[in-house]
Amino acid sequence: MTDSAPKDLSECRRFFLEPSSSKQRIYEALRAYLVDGRPPKEVARDFGYTIGSFHVLCHHFRRDPDPVFFVSARRGPKSQPKKSAARDLIVSLRKQNHSVYEISQILKERNCPLSPTAVREVLKDEGFAPLPRRMDEERPDYPRPTIEAVADARQFSLEPRSFTTRCGGLFLFVPDLVRLNAGKLAVAAQLPGSKMIPAEHALRACLALKLWSIERKSHVMALAADEGLALFAGLNAIPKKSYLSEYSSRITPARTTRLLAAWHEQTSNSALFTGESFNLDFHSVPYYGEAPIVERHYVSARSRRQPSVLVFLAQDAEGRAFCYSNADLRKGEEAEEIFRFISFWKRNHGELPHHLVFDSRLTTYAHLARLDEMHIHFITLRRRSPRILKEIALLPRSAWRVVELDVPTRKYRFPRLYEQKVHLAGRQFRQLYIKDLGHDEPTVLLTNQQQTSAKKLITRYAQRMLIENALSDAVRFFHMDALSSAVGLKIDFDMTLLVIASGLYRLLARRMRGYSEAQARHIFRDLIDMPADVKITDRNIEVSFHRRSHLPIILASGLIEESVPVPWWNDLPVRLTSYQGPQKPVNS
Repeated sequence: MTDSAPKDLSECRRFFLEPSSSKQRIYEALRAYLVDGRPPKEVARDFGYTIGSFHVLCHHFRRDPDPVFFVSARRGPKSQPKKSAARDLIVSLRKQNHSVYEISQILKERNCPLSPTAVREVLKDEGFAPLPRRMDEERPDYPRPTIEAVADARQFSLEPRSFTTRCGGLFLFVPDLVRLNAGKLAVAAQLPGSKMIPAEHALRACLALKLWSIERKSHVMALAADEGLALFAGLNAIPKKSYLSEYSSRITPARTTRLLAAWHEQTSNSALFTGESFNLDFHSVPYYGEAPIVERHYVSARSRRQPSVLVFLAQDAEGRAFCYSNADLRKGEEAEEIFRFISFWKRNHGELPHHLVFDSRLTTYAHLARLDEMHIHFITLRRRSPRILKEIALLPRSAWRVVELDVPTRKYRFPRLYEQKVHLAGRQFRQLYIKDLGHDEPTVLLTNQQQTSAKKLITRYAQRMLIENALSDAVRFFHMDALSSAVGLKIDFDMTLLVIASGLYRLLARRMRGYSEAQARHIFRDLIDMPADVKITDRNIEVSFHRRSHLPIILASGLIEESVPVPWWNDLPVRLTSYQGPQKPVNS
């Protein structure tokens, strides 16, 4: 046996500079940047990353307590003993006209379980085509899902009865919905409806699913038999997935705008929106269909451009609730969206927004000048051009001053600051270069607030993370990235529901001690996601929550034992109470 010829030096060098393994590529790129001191743009170019994705790699590496790069991949088995043992039986059952799922169930009963996917792979290898769709009477006699009642408000009954609902926590929102007269929302927005499902009932049903964190319309079938969910909407049964998907596609942008305006009118006395300062941002909702009308936008979570729907969101900084959304945006319209929001706010509140905070990609320098002419204060992040980065690099250390931020919990409290005046689009602005904020590159802030202290400006822009956190909550809990329709441009109704649902969660959070700043998914986990026993009588509807660890917080909120007449229950009052358990017999 002879040894192979040794590699030449150029081949050995390519092993490190052109790694074939993704883990090795990450390692070599990070080493070139952190150890060799090469510029990030150069490293990103040499190793095939965009500068944005490379910064993400650096971010994850800095926060990973135990990064692993050199783990040997475990090879899977070369044989498939389970498939081989069941192959003959699978073929025999298919010849008897059994479906993939029926075969999987039979195999499970015979102690040789295989998933439907594995069964399908065996049948494909054996050359079997999929079975044609069969009528129910042609299928074997197996247990099947029950056919639930069709949603029809005319069949809604308040006959005395008792039942248990999984969605007991939803009834905590009923007092606020009554107080806000939420029934007017559907009327004011001129939402579509029918005799079976009037507009008000359709809106409550859609809102209930958003409040309960239903990811997709198809997932409603898991709760189709829940009487509590139907009672919340004022229906005999919750509408099914086909109706919900079709309904969202019937809501035009004009209707969503009217719905938002009505929501602001109904919440005007609740102090949900202070109107002092707003966080603004875009979000790209990924789309995976084949609709050619859906444009490609940058999706930050994936550091690439892909088919997506561009959504604009505004958040009241003080109230921490979304107050405006627009999913009816096309390329070239982004810069004007900030003025659509300003017009919306003035039209519904009678005054201009006082203060706006947003990212650099939200608008243009000319529009910043327009904001300044309108006397609207703003703070924005300026793009770090090569000229600006060069200017920052040439600044002597003596030009920088250290400021202390009044945020005790913040890790980076002593950033270095350089301040100057700049002229853009014929207006003079204030520009701040900031280092030592925990970022790889300096931060550049641009503002028209000439008298506000630098540390207040830095602190306020840092609070813009509130909308980043809210967007994360909207994606993870309200499932903003789960498109409601095959037509991507029809998700604006879902965005409006998100605005309303987030507002209801914020109003509820104010009642619950210790939850004023909690995100919706936290509130849902502790307080909403709980079963309850419902008892309908001639006098009221009593909702008794089951015992759980966070129930004392609800008991102390003032909602318990408060009788609230509910209009969509023929003014029958709802009474929220805690479960007392069976009554003990009295000793004689």
